[in-house]
Amino acid sequence: MHNWGRVPAVHFAQRGTGHVANVSLTVHFAQSGRVPSCARRKKLINKVLKTINKYNLIDKKDSIVIGVSGGPDSMCLLSILNSLKEQLNISITVAHINHMIRKEADEETKYVQDYCNKLNIPCYIKRIDVIEKSSQEKIGTEEAGRKARYDFFEEVAKQVSANKIATAHNANDNAETVLMNIFRGAGASGLKGIEPIRNGKFIRPLIECQRDEIEKYCEEHKLEPKIDQSNFENIYTRNKIRNILIPNIKQEFNPNIIESLNKMSALLREENDFIEQYVEEVWKTLYISKDENELVLDLKKFNKLNRFIKSKIVLVSINKVMGSTQGIEKIHVEDIIKLCEKNIGNKYLTPNKNIKIYVNEGKVKFISLK
Repeated sequence: MHNWGRVPAVHFAQRGTGHVANVSLTVHFAQSGRVPSCARRKKLINKVLKTINKYNLIDKKDSIVIGVSGGPDSMCLLSILNSLKEQLNISITVAHINHMIRKEADEETKYVQDYCNKLNIPCYIKRIDVIEKSSQEKIGTEEAGRKARYDFFEEVAKQVSANKIATAHNANDNAETVLMNIFRGAGASGLKGIEPIRNGKFIRPLIECQRDEIEKYCEEHKLEPKIDQSNFENIYTRNKIRNILIPNIKQEFNPNIIESLNKMSALLREENDFIEQYVEEVWKTLYISKDENELVLDLKKFNKLNRFIKSKIVLVSINKVMGSTQGIEKIHVEDIIKLCEKNIGNKYLTPNKNIKIYVNEGKVKFISLK
């Protein structure tokens, strides 16, 4: 076993294979155990099965990496998918990351490891100093932690040839996300919340389960998950929404606010999916050419479009060139539309240091500067 002390760098090792890259990866197997059975367990399992079927989250013979922190949500997800693995004909692997921030982190790591050992579930563990990563990459601690987790999940998926990654986002998480995006002034794409499945790979089987159901499940099945006390510190916006705003809304306005926000996000998700499909079809009619660094659209056809569709076309085009629209704000999109409408040759905009939008000879060009 590794020494769990705080280290300045991250190491990578899989038992019997030596050192590779910069991460610490250890796999553990042990004897099988028995999962308890009760009416509530069946009720919640049936609810998860309904979600899986509704959104086509899992297919037979899927290999799934489950992100497990040791908290109630991820332990509930692990317990349920483990109980369903024969019925669904799937294989599961656990990925646990120790952020090395809280003193309880080592206890959580041991808890996850012991639970997986008991049930003979492959468990990959990684330790990374998230505070150091945050400092090095000049990003917030939360963002650094999230990036570290998903990078590790992808790494484990590649290691075990898994085709799906399951995370334990639930209905409360989705409601909190919707409220956060409302405060940021998001449109339909932001208010659709957390998608049940993303990129055909990242799945959220608990997305229609509320936190109190999950905690009750853990209690009745004696999972004894670890509680991250930082979730009760009202420092971050999400914690304030979770611990202050939502309880107040429940008491003063709508006791079913979690359900209401999830219904709204589901409706907006359907609308957004339709809009995205439509925009993609329109985009194809504008397409002229694309190479590694440049995408070219027909300027005349673009200028005839509805302004809302124009804004979507701009974002789709930037995403196709850059792989994301991070750092592109509404004002940038509006400026690009104005540039196209003026149709003055040899004019260009650089919304950020990574991309240039250039208008010339009846064409609008999206050029990567990376």
